[in-house]
Amino acid sequence: MGRVSRRALVAAVLTAPAAVPRASAAPGRRAATAEGTGEMRGMWVATVTNRDWPSRPGLSAAEQRAELTALLDAAVRARLNTVVLQVRPTADALWPSPHEPWSQYLTGTQGTHPGWDPLGTAVTLAHARGLRLHAWFNPYRVAMHADPARLTASHPARRNPSWVVTYGGRLYYNPGLPEVRAFVREAMLDAVRRYPVDAVHFDDYFYPYPVAGQTFDDDLAHDTHGGLFADRAAWRRDNVDRLVRETAAGIRAIRPGTRFGISPFGVWRNAGTDPLGSDTHASVQTYDDLHADTRTWAREHWIDYICPQLYWNIGFAPADYAELIRWWAGTVRGSGTRLYAGEALYKAGDASQPASWQDPAELSRHLTLARRHPQVRGHVFFAAREVAANPIGAMARVVADHYRRPAKPPR
Repeated sequence: MGRVSRRALVAAVLTAPAAVPRASAAPGRRAATAEGTGEMRGMWVATVTNRDWPSRPGLSAAEQRAELTALLDAAVRARLNTVVLQVRPTADALWPSPHEPWSQYLTGTQGTHPGWDPLGTAVTLAHARGLRLHAWFNPYRVAMHADPARLTASHPARRNPSWVVTYGGRLYYNPGLPEVRAFVREAMLDAVRRYPVDAVHFDDYFYPYPVAGQTFDDDLAHDTHGGLFADRAAWRRDNVDRLVRETAAGIRAIRPGTRFGISPFGVWRNAGTDPLGSDTHASVQTYDDLHADTRTWAREHWIDYICPQLYWNIGFAPADYAELIRWWAGTVRGSGTRLYAGEALYKAGDASQPASWQDPAELSRHLTLARRHPQVRGHVFFAAREVAANPIGAMARVVADHYRRPAKPPR
């Protein structure tokens, strides 16, 4: 996630040869107004690589708090009602965790106390402004580099080197080890025990995105634990499914009423791979490549909400926003799982993006289109820096066209 992954990966994974298209379903009826039903209006705040906040490591506690306060105030000005704050970006913590070190993105040195409690303060500041706070965790990413020696000496990944896989120039915990799954679940649930967060949020990283010419080395884990499965892919999907189900159960047990949501890459499978898939031509499919069966999670209501990253413009041939919002609306229909659309505000005005993203009205058109589908209960914007900066006036256009009045989030 952040400036490395969400920008680069989305561009890279949509270049496969076209699949045979399907006919799109007719648009659904217009949704009820936001004032009557509640509506998700959210923004992500990415801390990995200091993408959104803090602006750089090493700021004083007062400076960090002031920057966070400014972002929350920007959310209020944009009439948003939810902030999704990344609190565990790389197997570290933005709260005093007994399991993992303080994040390096706070002080510049992993394990160094920042002089305050960012997550606890964020919950208080958000709630004081009428904002909900979703705590965003990355389950398996250990480091944005491949050198275990750069981790603090007490880091669990250094104490348990057999848990770690080096892949694509980064370090990851191995999802195929039950002890890893138990550890990361407990590390994340510690925050739920300590703070009245309104939701737990996962992003799109489970097994890592494919890297050409490299293999994720989980041979030993598969030999030990994968014997009951037809193939390694099915075993890997089961590993991720278990994390999702067990995390959901843990949240319910610790703090009933706290929601659990996931924001996956926007394409489950292409129709050319599976007739149940979307009319898209993506070269990455979450089911096959990240081993994340996002369709099942939504349809079986294992999670409270799903927020697919629909980071493409209307009419984009490999992954048309219009097709994907239709497909996801059909997927959640009748399931009880709420659907929010992840929106690529960061693309607005970016000269490297297609012409549609140079138009301040592109994102506003997304919201207009989504209102044809009553299953779409709101939108989350990537990310906070752009909400505050309002590139080419795109966020202001969304507010003027769709957010003229405040709205409560869905219950």
